[in-house]
Amino acid sequence: MKKILLLLLSALPAFVALAQEEEHRSDTAWKKTYRESTPKINDLIHTKLDASFDYSKSQLLGKTWVTLKPHFYPTDSLTLDAKGMDIKKVALSAGSKLTDLKYTYDGLFLNIKLPRTFKNSEQYTIYIDYVSKPNEFKTKGSAAITDAKGLYFINPTGSEKGKPTQIWTQGETEGTSVWIPTIDRPNQKTTNEFILRVPQKYVTLSNGKLTGQKVNGDGTRTDTWKMDQPHSPYLFFIGVGDYAIIKDSYKGKEVNYYVEKEYAPVAKKIFGETPEMMGFYSRILGVEYPWVKYSQIVGRDYVSGAMENTTATLHQESAQQDARQLVDGNGWESVIAHELFHQWFGDYVTTESWSNLTLNESFANYSEYLWEEYKRGKDYADEHNYSDMQNYIFSQSQEKDLVRFYYNDKEDMFDAVSYHKGGRILNMLRNTVGDSAFFKSLNLYLTTNKFKNAEAHQLRLAFEEVTGRDLNWFWNQWYFGAGHPKLTIDYVYDDAAGKVDVIVKQTQQGQLFRLPVKVDIYNGEKKETHNVVSENAVDTFSFKYKSRPDLVNFDADKVLLAEKKDNKTLDNYSHQYKYAKNYVDRREAVDFAVRKQDDPKAIALLKSALADKFPALRSQVISKLDMKREVVRTQLLETVLNIAKSDADRSVKSAAISALGNIKDISYAPLFKQNITDSSYTLAGSALEALNKVDSNEALEQAKKLSEQSVKGKLAEAVTRIFVASGDASAFPFIAKAFQDMPPNQAKFELVAPITVMLGKIESTEYVKQGVDEIVKFRNAIPEQYGISPVINNFLNNVIQAKQKASSSSANKAALTEQIDYIKAQIEGSKKGF
Repeated sequence: MKKILLLLLSALPAFVALAQEEEHRSDTAWKKTYRESTPKINDLIHTKLDASFDYSKSQLLGKTWVTLKPHFYPTDSLTLDAKGMDIKKVALSAGSKLTDLKYTYDGLFLNIKLPRTFKNSEQYTIYIDYVSKPNEFKTKGSAAITDAKGLYFINPTGSEKGKPTQIWTQGETEGTSVWIPTIDRPNQKTTNEFILRVPQKYVTLSNGKLTGQKVNGDGTRTDTWKMDQPHSPYLFFIGVGDYAIIKDSYKGKEVNYYVEKEYAPVAKKIFGETPEMMGFYSRILGVEYPWVKYSQIVGRDYVSGAMENTTATLHQESAQQDARQLVDGNGWESVIAHELFHQWFGDYVTTESWSNLTLNESFANYSEYLWEEYKRGKDYADEHNYSDMQNYIFSQSQEKDLVRFYYNDKEDMFDAVSYHKGGRILNMLRNTVGDSAFFKSLNLYLTTNKFKNAEAHQLRLAFEEVTGRDLNWFWNQWYFGAGHPKLTIDYVYDDAAGKVDVIVKQTQQGQLFRLPVKVDIYNGEKKETHNVVSENAVDTFSFKYKSRPDLVNFDADKVLLAEKKDNKTLDNYSHQYKYAKNYVDRREAVDFAVRKQDDPKAIALLKSALADKFPALRSQVISKLDMKREVVRTQLLETVLNIAKSDADRSVKSAAISALGNIKDISYAPLFKQNITDSSYTLAGSALEALNKVDSNEALEQAKKLSEQSVKGKLAEAVTRIFVASGDASAFPFIAKAFQDMPPNQAKFELVAPITVMLGKIESTEYVKQGVDEIVKFRNAIPEQYGISPVINNFLNNVIQAKQKASSSSANKAALTEQIDYIKAQIEGSKKGF
């Protein structure tokens, strides 16, 4: 699962830390509960489901046949997970004969008394007739998904205009058992057959192959999907809706994209690299894509990014981008890569327990790096790696182990440690053992454990078998330990002795880390590489020289997961930018130079960086220039202006336009207006924001014109901000729709405060309720434990205060009272305990 919400939450570390601190204060009993792998008493063998759907009640009417056998010891009982169901019949199925069985049911577990004791050489089949009522089942969710009702009916009666009717399922972690009785644990594997009766106008998607379709005489159709390869129940999937199916293929296997019909013309621009990804991952792993087909489907109201259901990945609606959005590049590409890699790591070989979630999510996270490296080059991959490292560091999760046997709830495992830290650890492991050994080890791990479950030690054993090395030290500190090194690096040059001492101090609390690293020593462009291991609180490495080096570059490969205080000089960093080729080398140099923008040498470095080969680094430099400083304007303004006019990359042009807007010089207004009509939403949005800074009236007029068109992304954000600042109530329908369409990200969070200020002034009760509803939807999409809900509720309380103040002099007190009561109800209804 790719968790888009992490991008927002990692940008709010103060709230995260506060929420975690409160959690630790209120409940620490979990620290004594060891989370073992679920004991296996019975093993799933095959699961057959015959289902129809009651759209008016949002219910699934199901008949299921679950075939099992005792795992090892004989047993006369069976416990199935079955959450919030009406159980109508439980029987032993033998051919066409059904024998009723005794059972008890508490709303969560179905405890069945078998007719006799079965041995592990004997299979048996249980028949269950039931009704799934997902909307009546409430349970805790996570940062991955905000509740866990498993089966979701979207606009089932068609009452919401402009919104499609859909059904989709979300199994991870244990939501599948809301809609089908099963042993809902990751260490179970089963084949399955799903027979789905749906309105004939809809298409369906499930695991495996579509093996049959039968048109019924009542306006419905029965589709049969068969999955002949075993996988875990949390990966079961059902999707139903009015979709266009765009067909593709990989080596004769079906590759299909299920999108809403208006996106059919651009579906291959969004998902069309999937076959190439399948080929790339198959080659580097030495394991061909292992399943019979691969389909991807987009679901409305799915806030969790995406989910790697076996052969049938579900994406949230942000995946659907129009042609103009795609001008800025496919913003969903890394998610597509992430979920595809799960088909090997997570689906083919599955974590045996949520404690070992790293075996699923760290690999999928690192696959994003691998794809970027292959498709676009090392700079793109290294920028991705750096960004994910910062996400982990900002999450303040240094007390959490990667493999975690103590946690409050299994949902807590879906965090920046399992994802971002784990991916960075794999990058270090690859660097430690080398590319050939790394990928051969992954191949051995996959082939040894195919269609089975694994824990982190089995990954270690695969690497040890391939490399011939004992790697317990690596696993102990990175997989079974917490935190990361914090390094202070000093350089002491002794020209008389002809040597430089590199002094490395580990300053973190807790364990010391063993860190194999490279040290590159530069004289001009000539480089000598030394391999060292830092493993003590203080290590000193001495290197001889004939002439003082221009640069000593510790961690020359720039792979360490660490916070570093690297005490180099500006001259050192200037040399590093010019001769050390890695993205992070150049970024470190830029980051140092932007802190010294009064120094001519720093300005020279930044000017060079404005012509860097990598667009993201050029954008970074521009965004950090202090245009208020005369020396910066004198030396760099013309360069930034030229970039704004002619850079080939629109994201870089966008950054330059924003920098010029910060100068607030009206003479740039024609340039800004010219770019408002650019096909790139990002560039057009930056241009509109810049125009607003020099001519707010003209920007408002432009925003009004744009609001009559279909605008998205940064342009929609810019129009929304201008309308909010104007206080024009007539623009509120656009504001509400733009806010609704935004994914749950940092930009959306930053709009909450100004929108609530506007709501405090708007008189229309309809608009107030509409705005509050959209803000509450956003609030509820973010798990409570991250501490965002109190912040948003505080903004809503400000609206109440504004309404109460207005009520004292208003002739329409009844409307204001209705608004106040409505907002209070929404605050009091804030989800608890997510």
